[in-house]
Amino acid sequence: MLWALKRWQLVSAVVPILVLAMASAGAARHYARPSAPPPPEPLDAIRVLGTGPAPFALDARAAMLTELHSGEVLYAYNEHLRMQPASLAKIMTFYITLEALKNGKLTLDTPVTISERAWRLSVDQTVSKMFLEVGQQVPVKQLLYGLMVSSGNDAAMALAEYLGGSEQGFVAMMNEHCQHMGLDETRFASPDGLPEPDQYTTAADMVKLGALLIKRFPNALDYTSVKEYTFDKITQRNWNTLLFYDARVDGIKTGHVEEAGYHLVSTAHQDNMRLISAVLGAPNAEKRRTETEKLLAWAFRSFVNVAPDWRPLVPASLPVYEGAAAEVAIAPPDSMYITLPRGEEKKVKLSGALDVSYLVAPVAAGTKVGSLTMREDDRTLLSVPICTQAPVARGGILRVLAGKIALLFHNLGHLIASAIRAAIGKIPFLGPRLVGS
Repeated sequence: MLWALKRWQLVSAVVPILVLAMASAGAARHYARPSAPPPPEPLDAIRVLGTGPAPFALDARAAMLTELHSGEVLYAYNEHLRMQPASLAKIMTFYITLEALKNGKLTLDTPVTISERAWRLSVDQTVSKMFLEVGQQVPVKQLLYGLMVSSGNDAAMALAEYLGGSEQGFVAMMNEHCQHMGLDETRFASPDGLPEPDQYTTAADMVKLGALLIKRFPNALDYTSVKEYTFDKITQRNWNTLLFYDARVDGIKTGHVEEAGYHLVSTAHQDNMRLISAVLGAPNAEKRRTETEKLLAWAFRSFVNVAPDWRPLVPASLPVYEGAAAEVAIAPPDSMYITLPRGEEKKVKLSGALDVSYLVAPVAAGTKVGSLTMREDDRTLLSVPICTQAPVARGGILRVLAGKIALLFHNLGHLIASAIRAAIGKIPFLGPRLVGS
């Protein structure tokens, strides 16, 4: 009896040690030893929009802030510094899933069977998860919330295996998307961002990915703005705690591994501005929130978007001769936005000019017919083409014949008007003034 008691005491002492050792080994698989935090970036190494100095340095290894509509970089330093993406990799997993939804490859109600590989992540104490069970049939919609709110590594694996056939197949899809999207400073090796050799990203690429996500899938914010999500009676708060402090913020994703630090890719909107920021390598979760909050607040109070009305400067359409339609709408390809330091918007002037006064069918959509230019004093801020908004096919025989006759009279009238103006211009003293008016 005494021997049994001593044996039990020995087991009781050894088991906690073994459990602790196993937990430490598991943590070592996912996290590397943290490096010493770098010193604050000197202000003269930080680039900001305009001629003013940088307002502050952030307690993070790299940062970048842009305005979505204009594409202007408002604040940046070390934005091309490579580091482990951590859970920021889930933004790409999210993007690919939304693309599959848009292309009809699956629906929000499509059930995804949870594999043992995905389930093992849900019982791993060192990673975030949405607590999936092996063999469960979970709709895609719930996995998307689990991915972006709960930051579930198990959700990322489940979606990756469904869409890519395997983790490796999906990683190949992620890197193909990087090539097509111009993310030249990013390479993924896992759908959830757990550290792998030769896996990296930059603040510049994360801002670009965030912008592409919002532009192509505006409904992405329906998931990233949710403050908490309940799955299988387990409620988890969004890891992006900035959602709880600033009502302007509605996304996007956090990330953390010890060797890289704490990341936050965020987006916020106010009036006609939408900001996208990436703060990478902060020393802790609180700092990634407060530094991002400081950056966004500074940008909203320091800059303004200018979108002048171009319509009074050019006609809404141009006549088309010999075509199936008598006219075609013209406009700039996109809304004209430019971001300026607040106060400088009063100096901006917009001018517009057409290269032609009519078109002859056939006319292709996107045909350049003029340009719009924004200037501040003598400096050109932005110049965009004015293009046709639809194609116009060549008309039938009668339309072509009528068009040729109308075009003949149009050109004849133009010649007569030019001759009259030239004659008036030759009148001594008075002529030049009349023509000029």
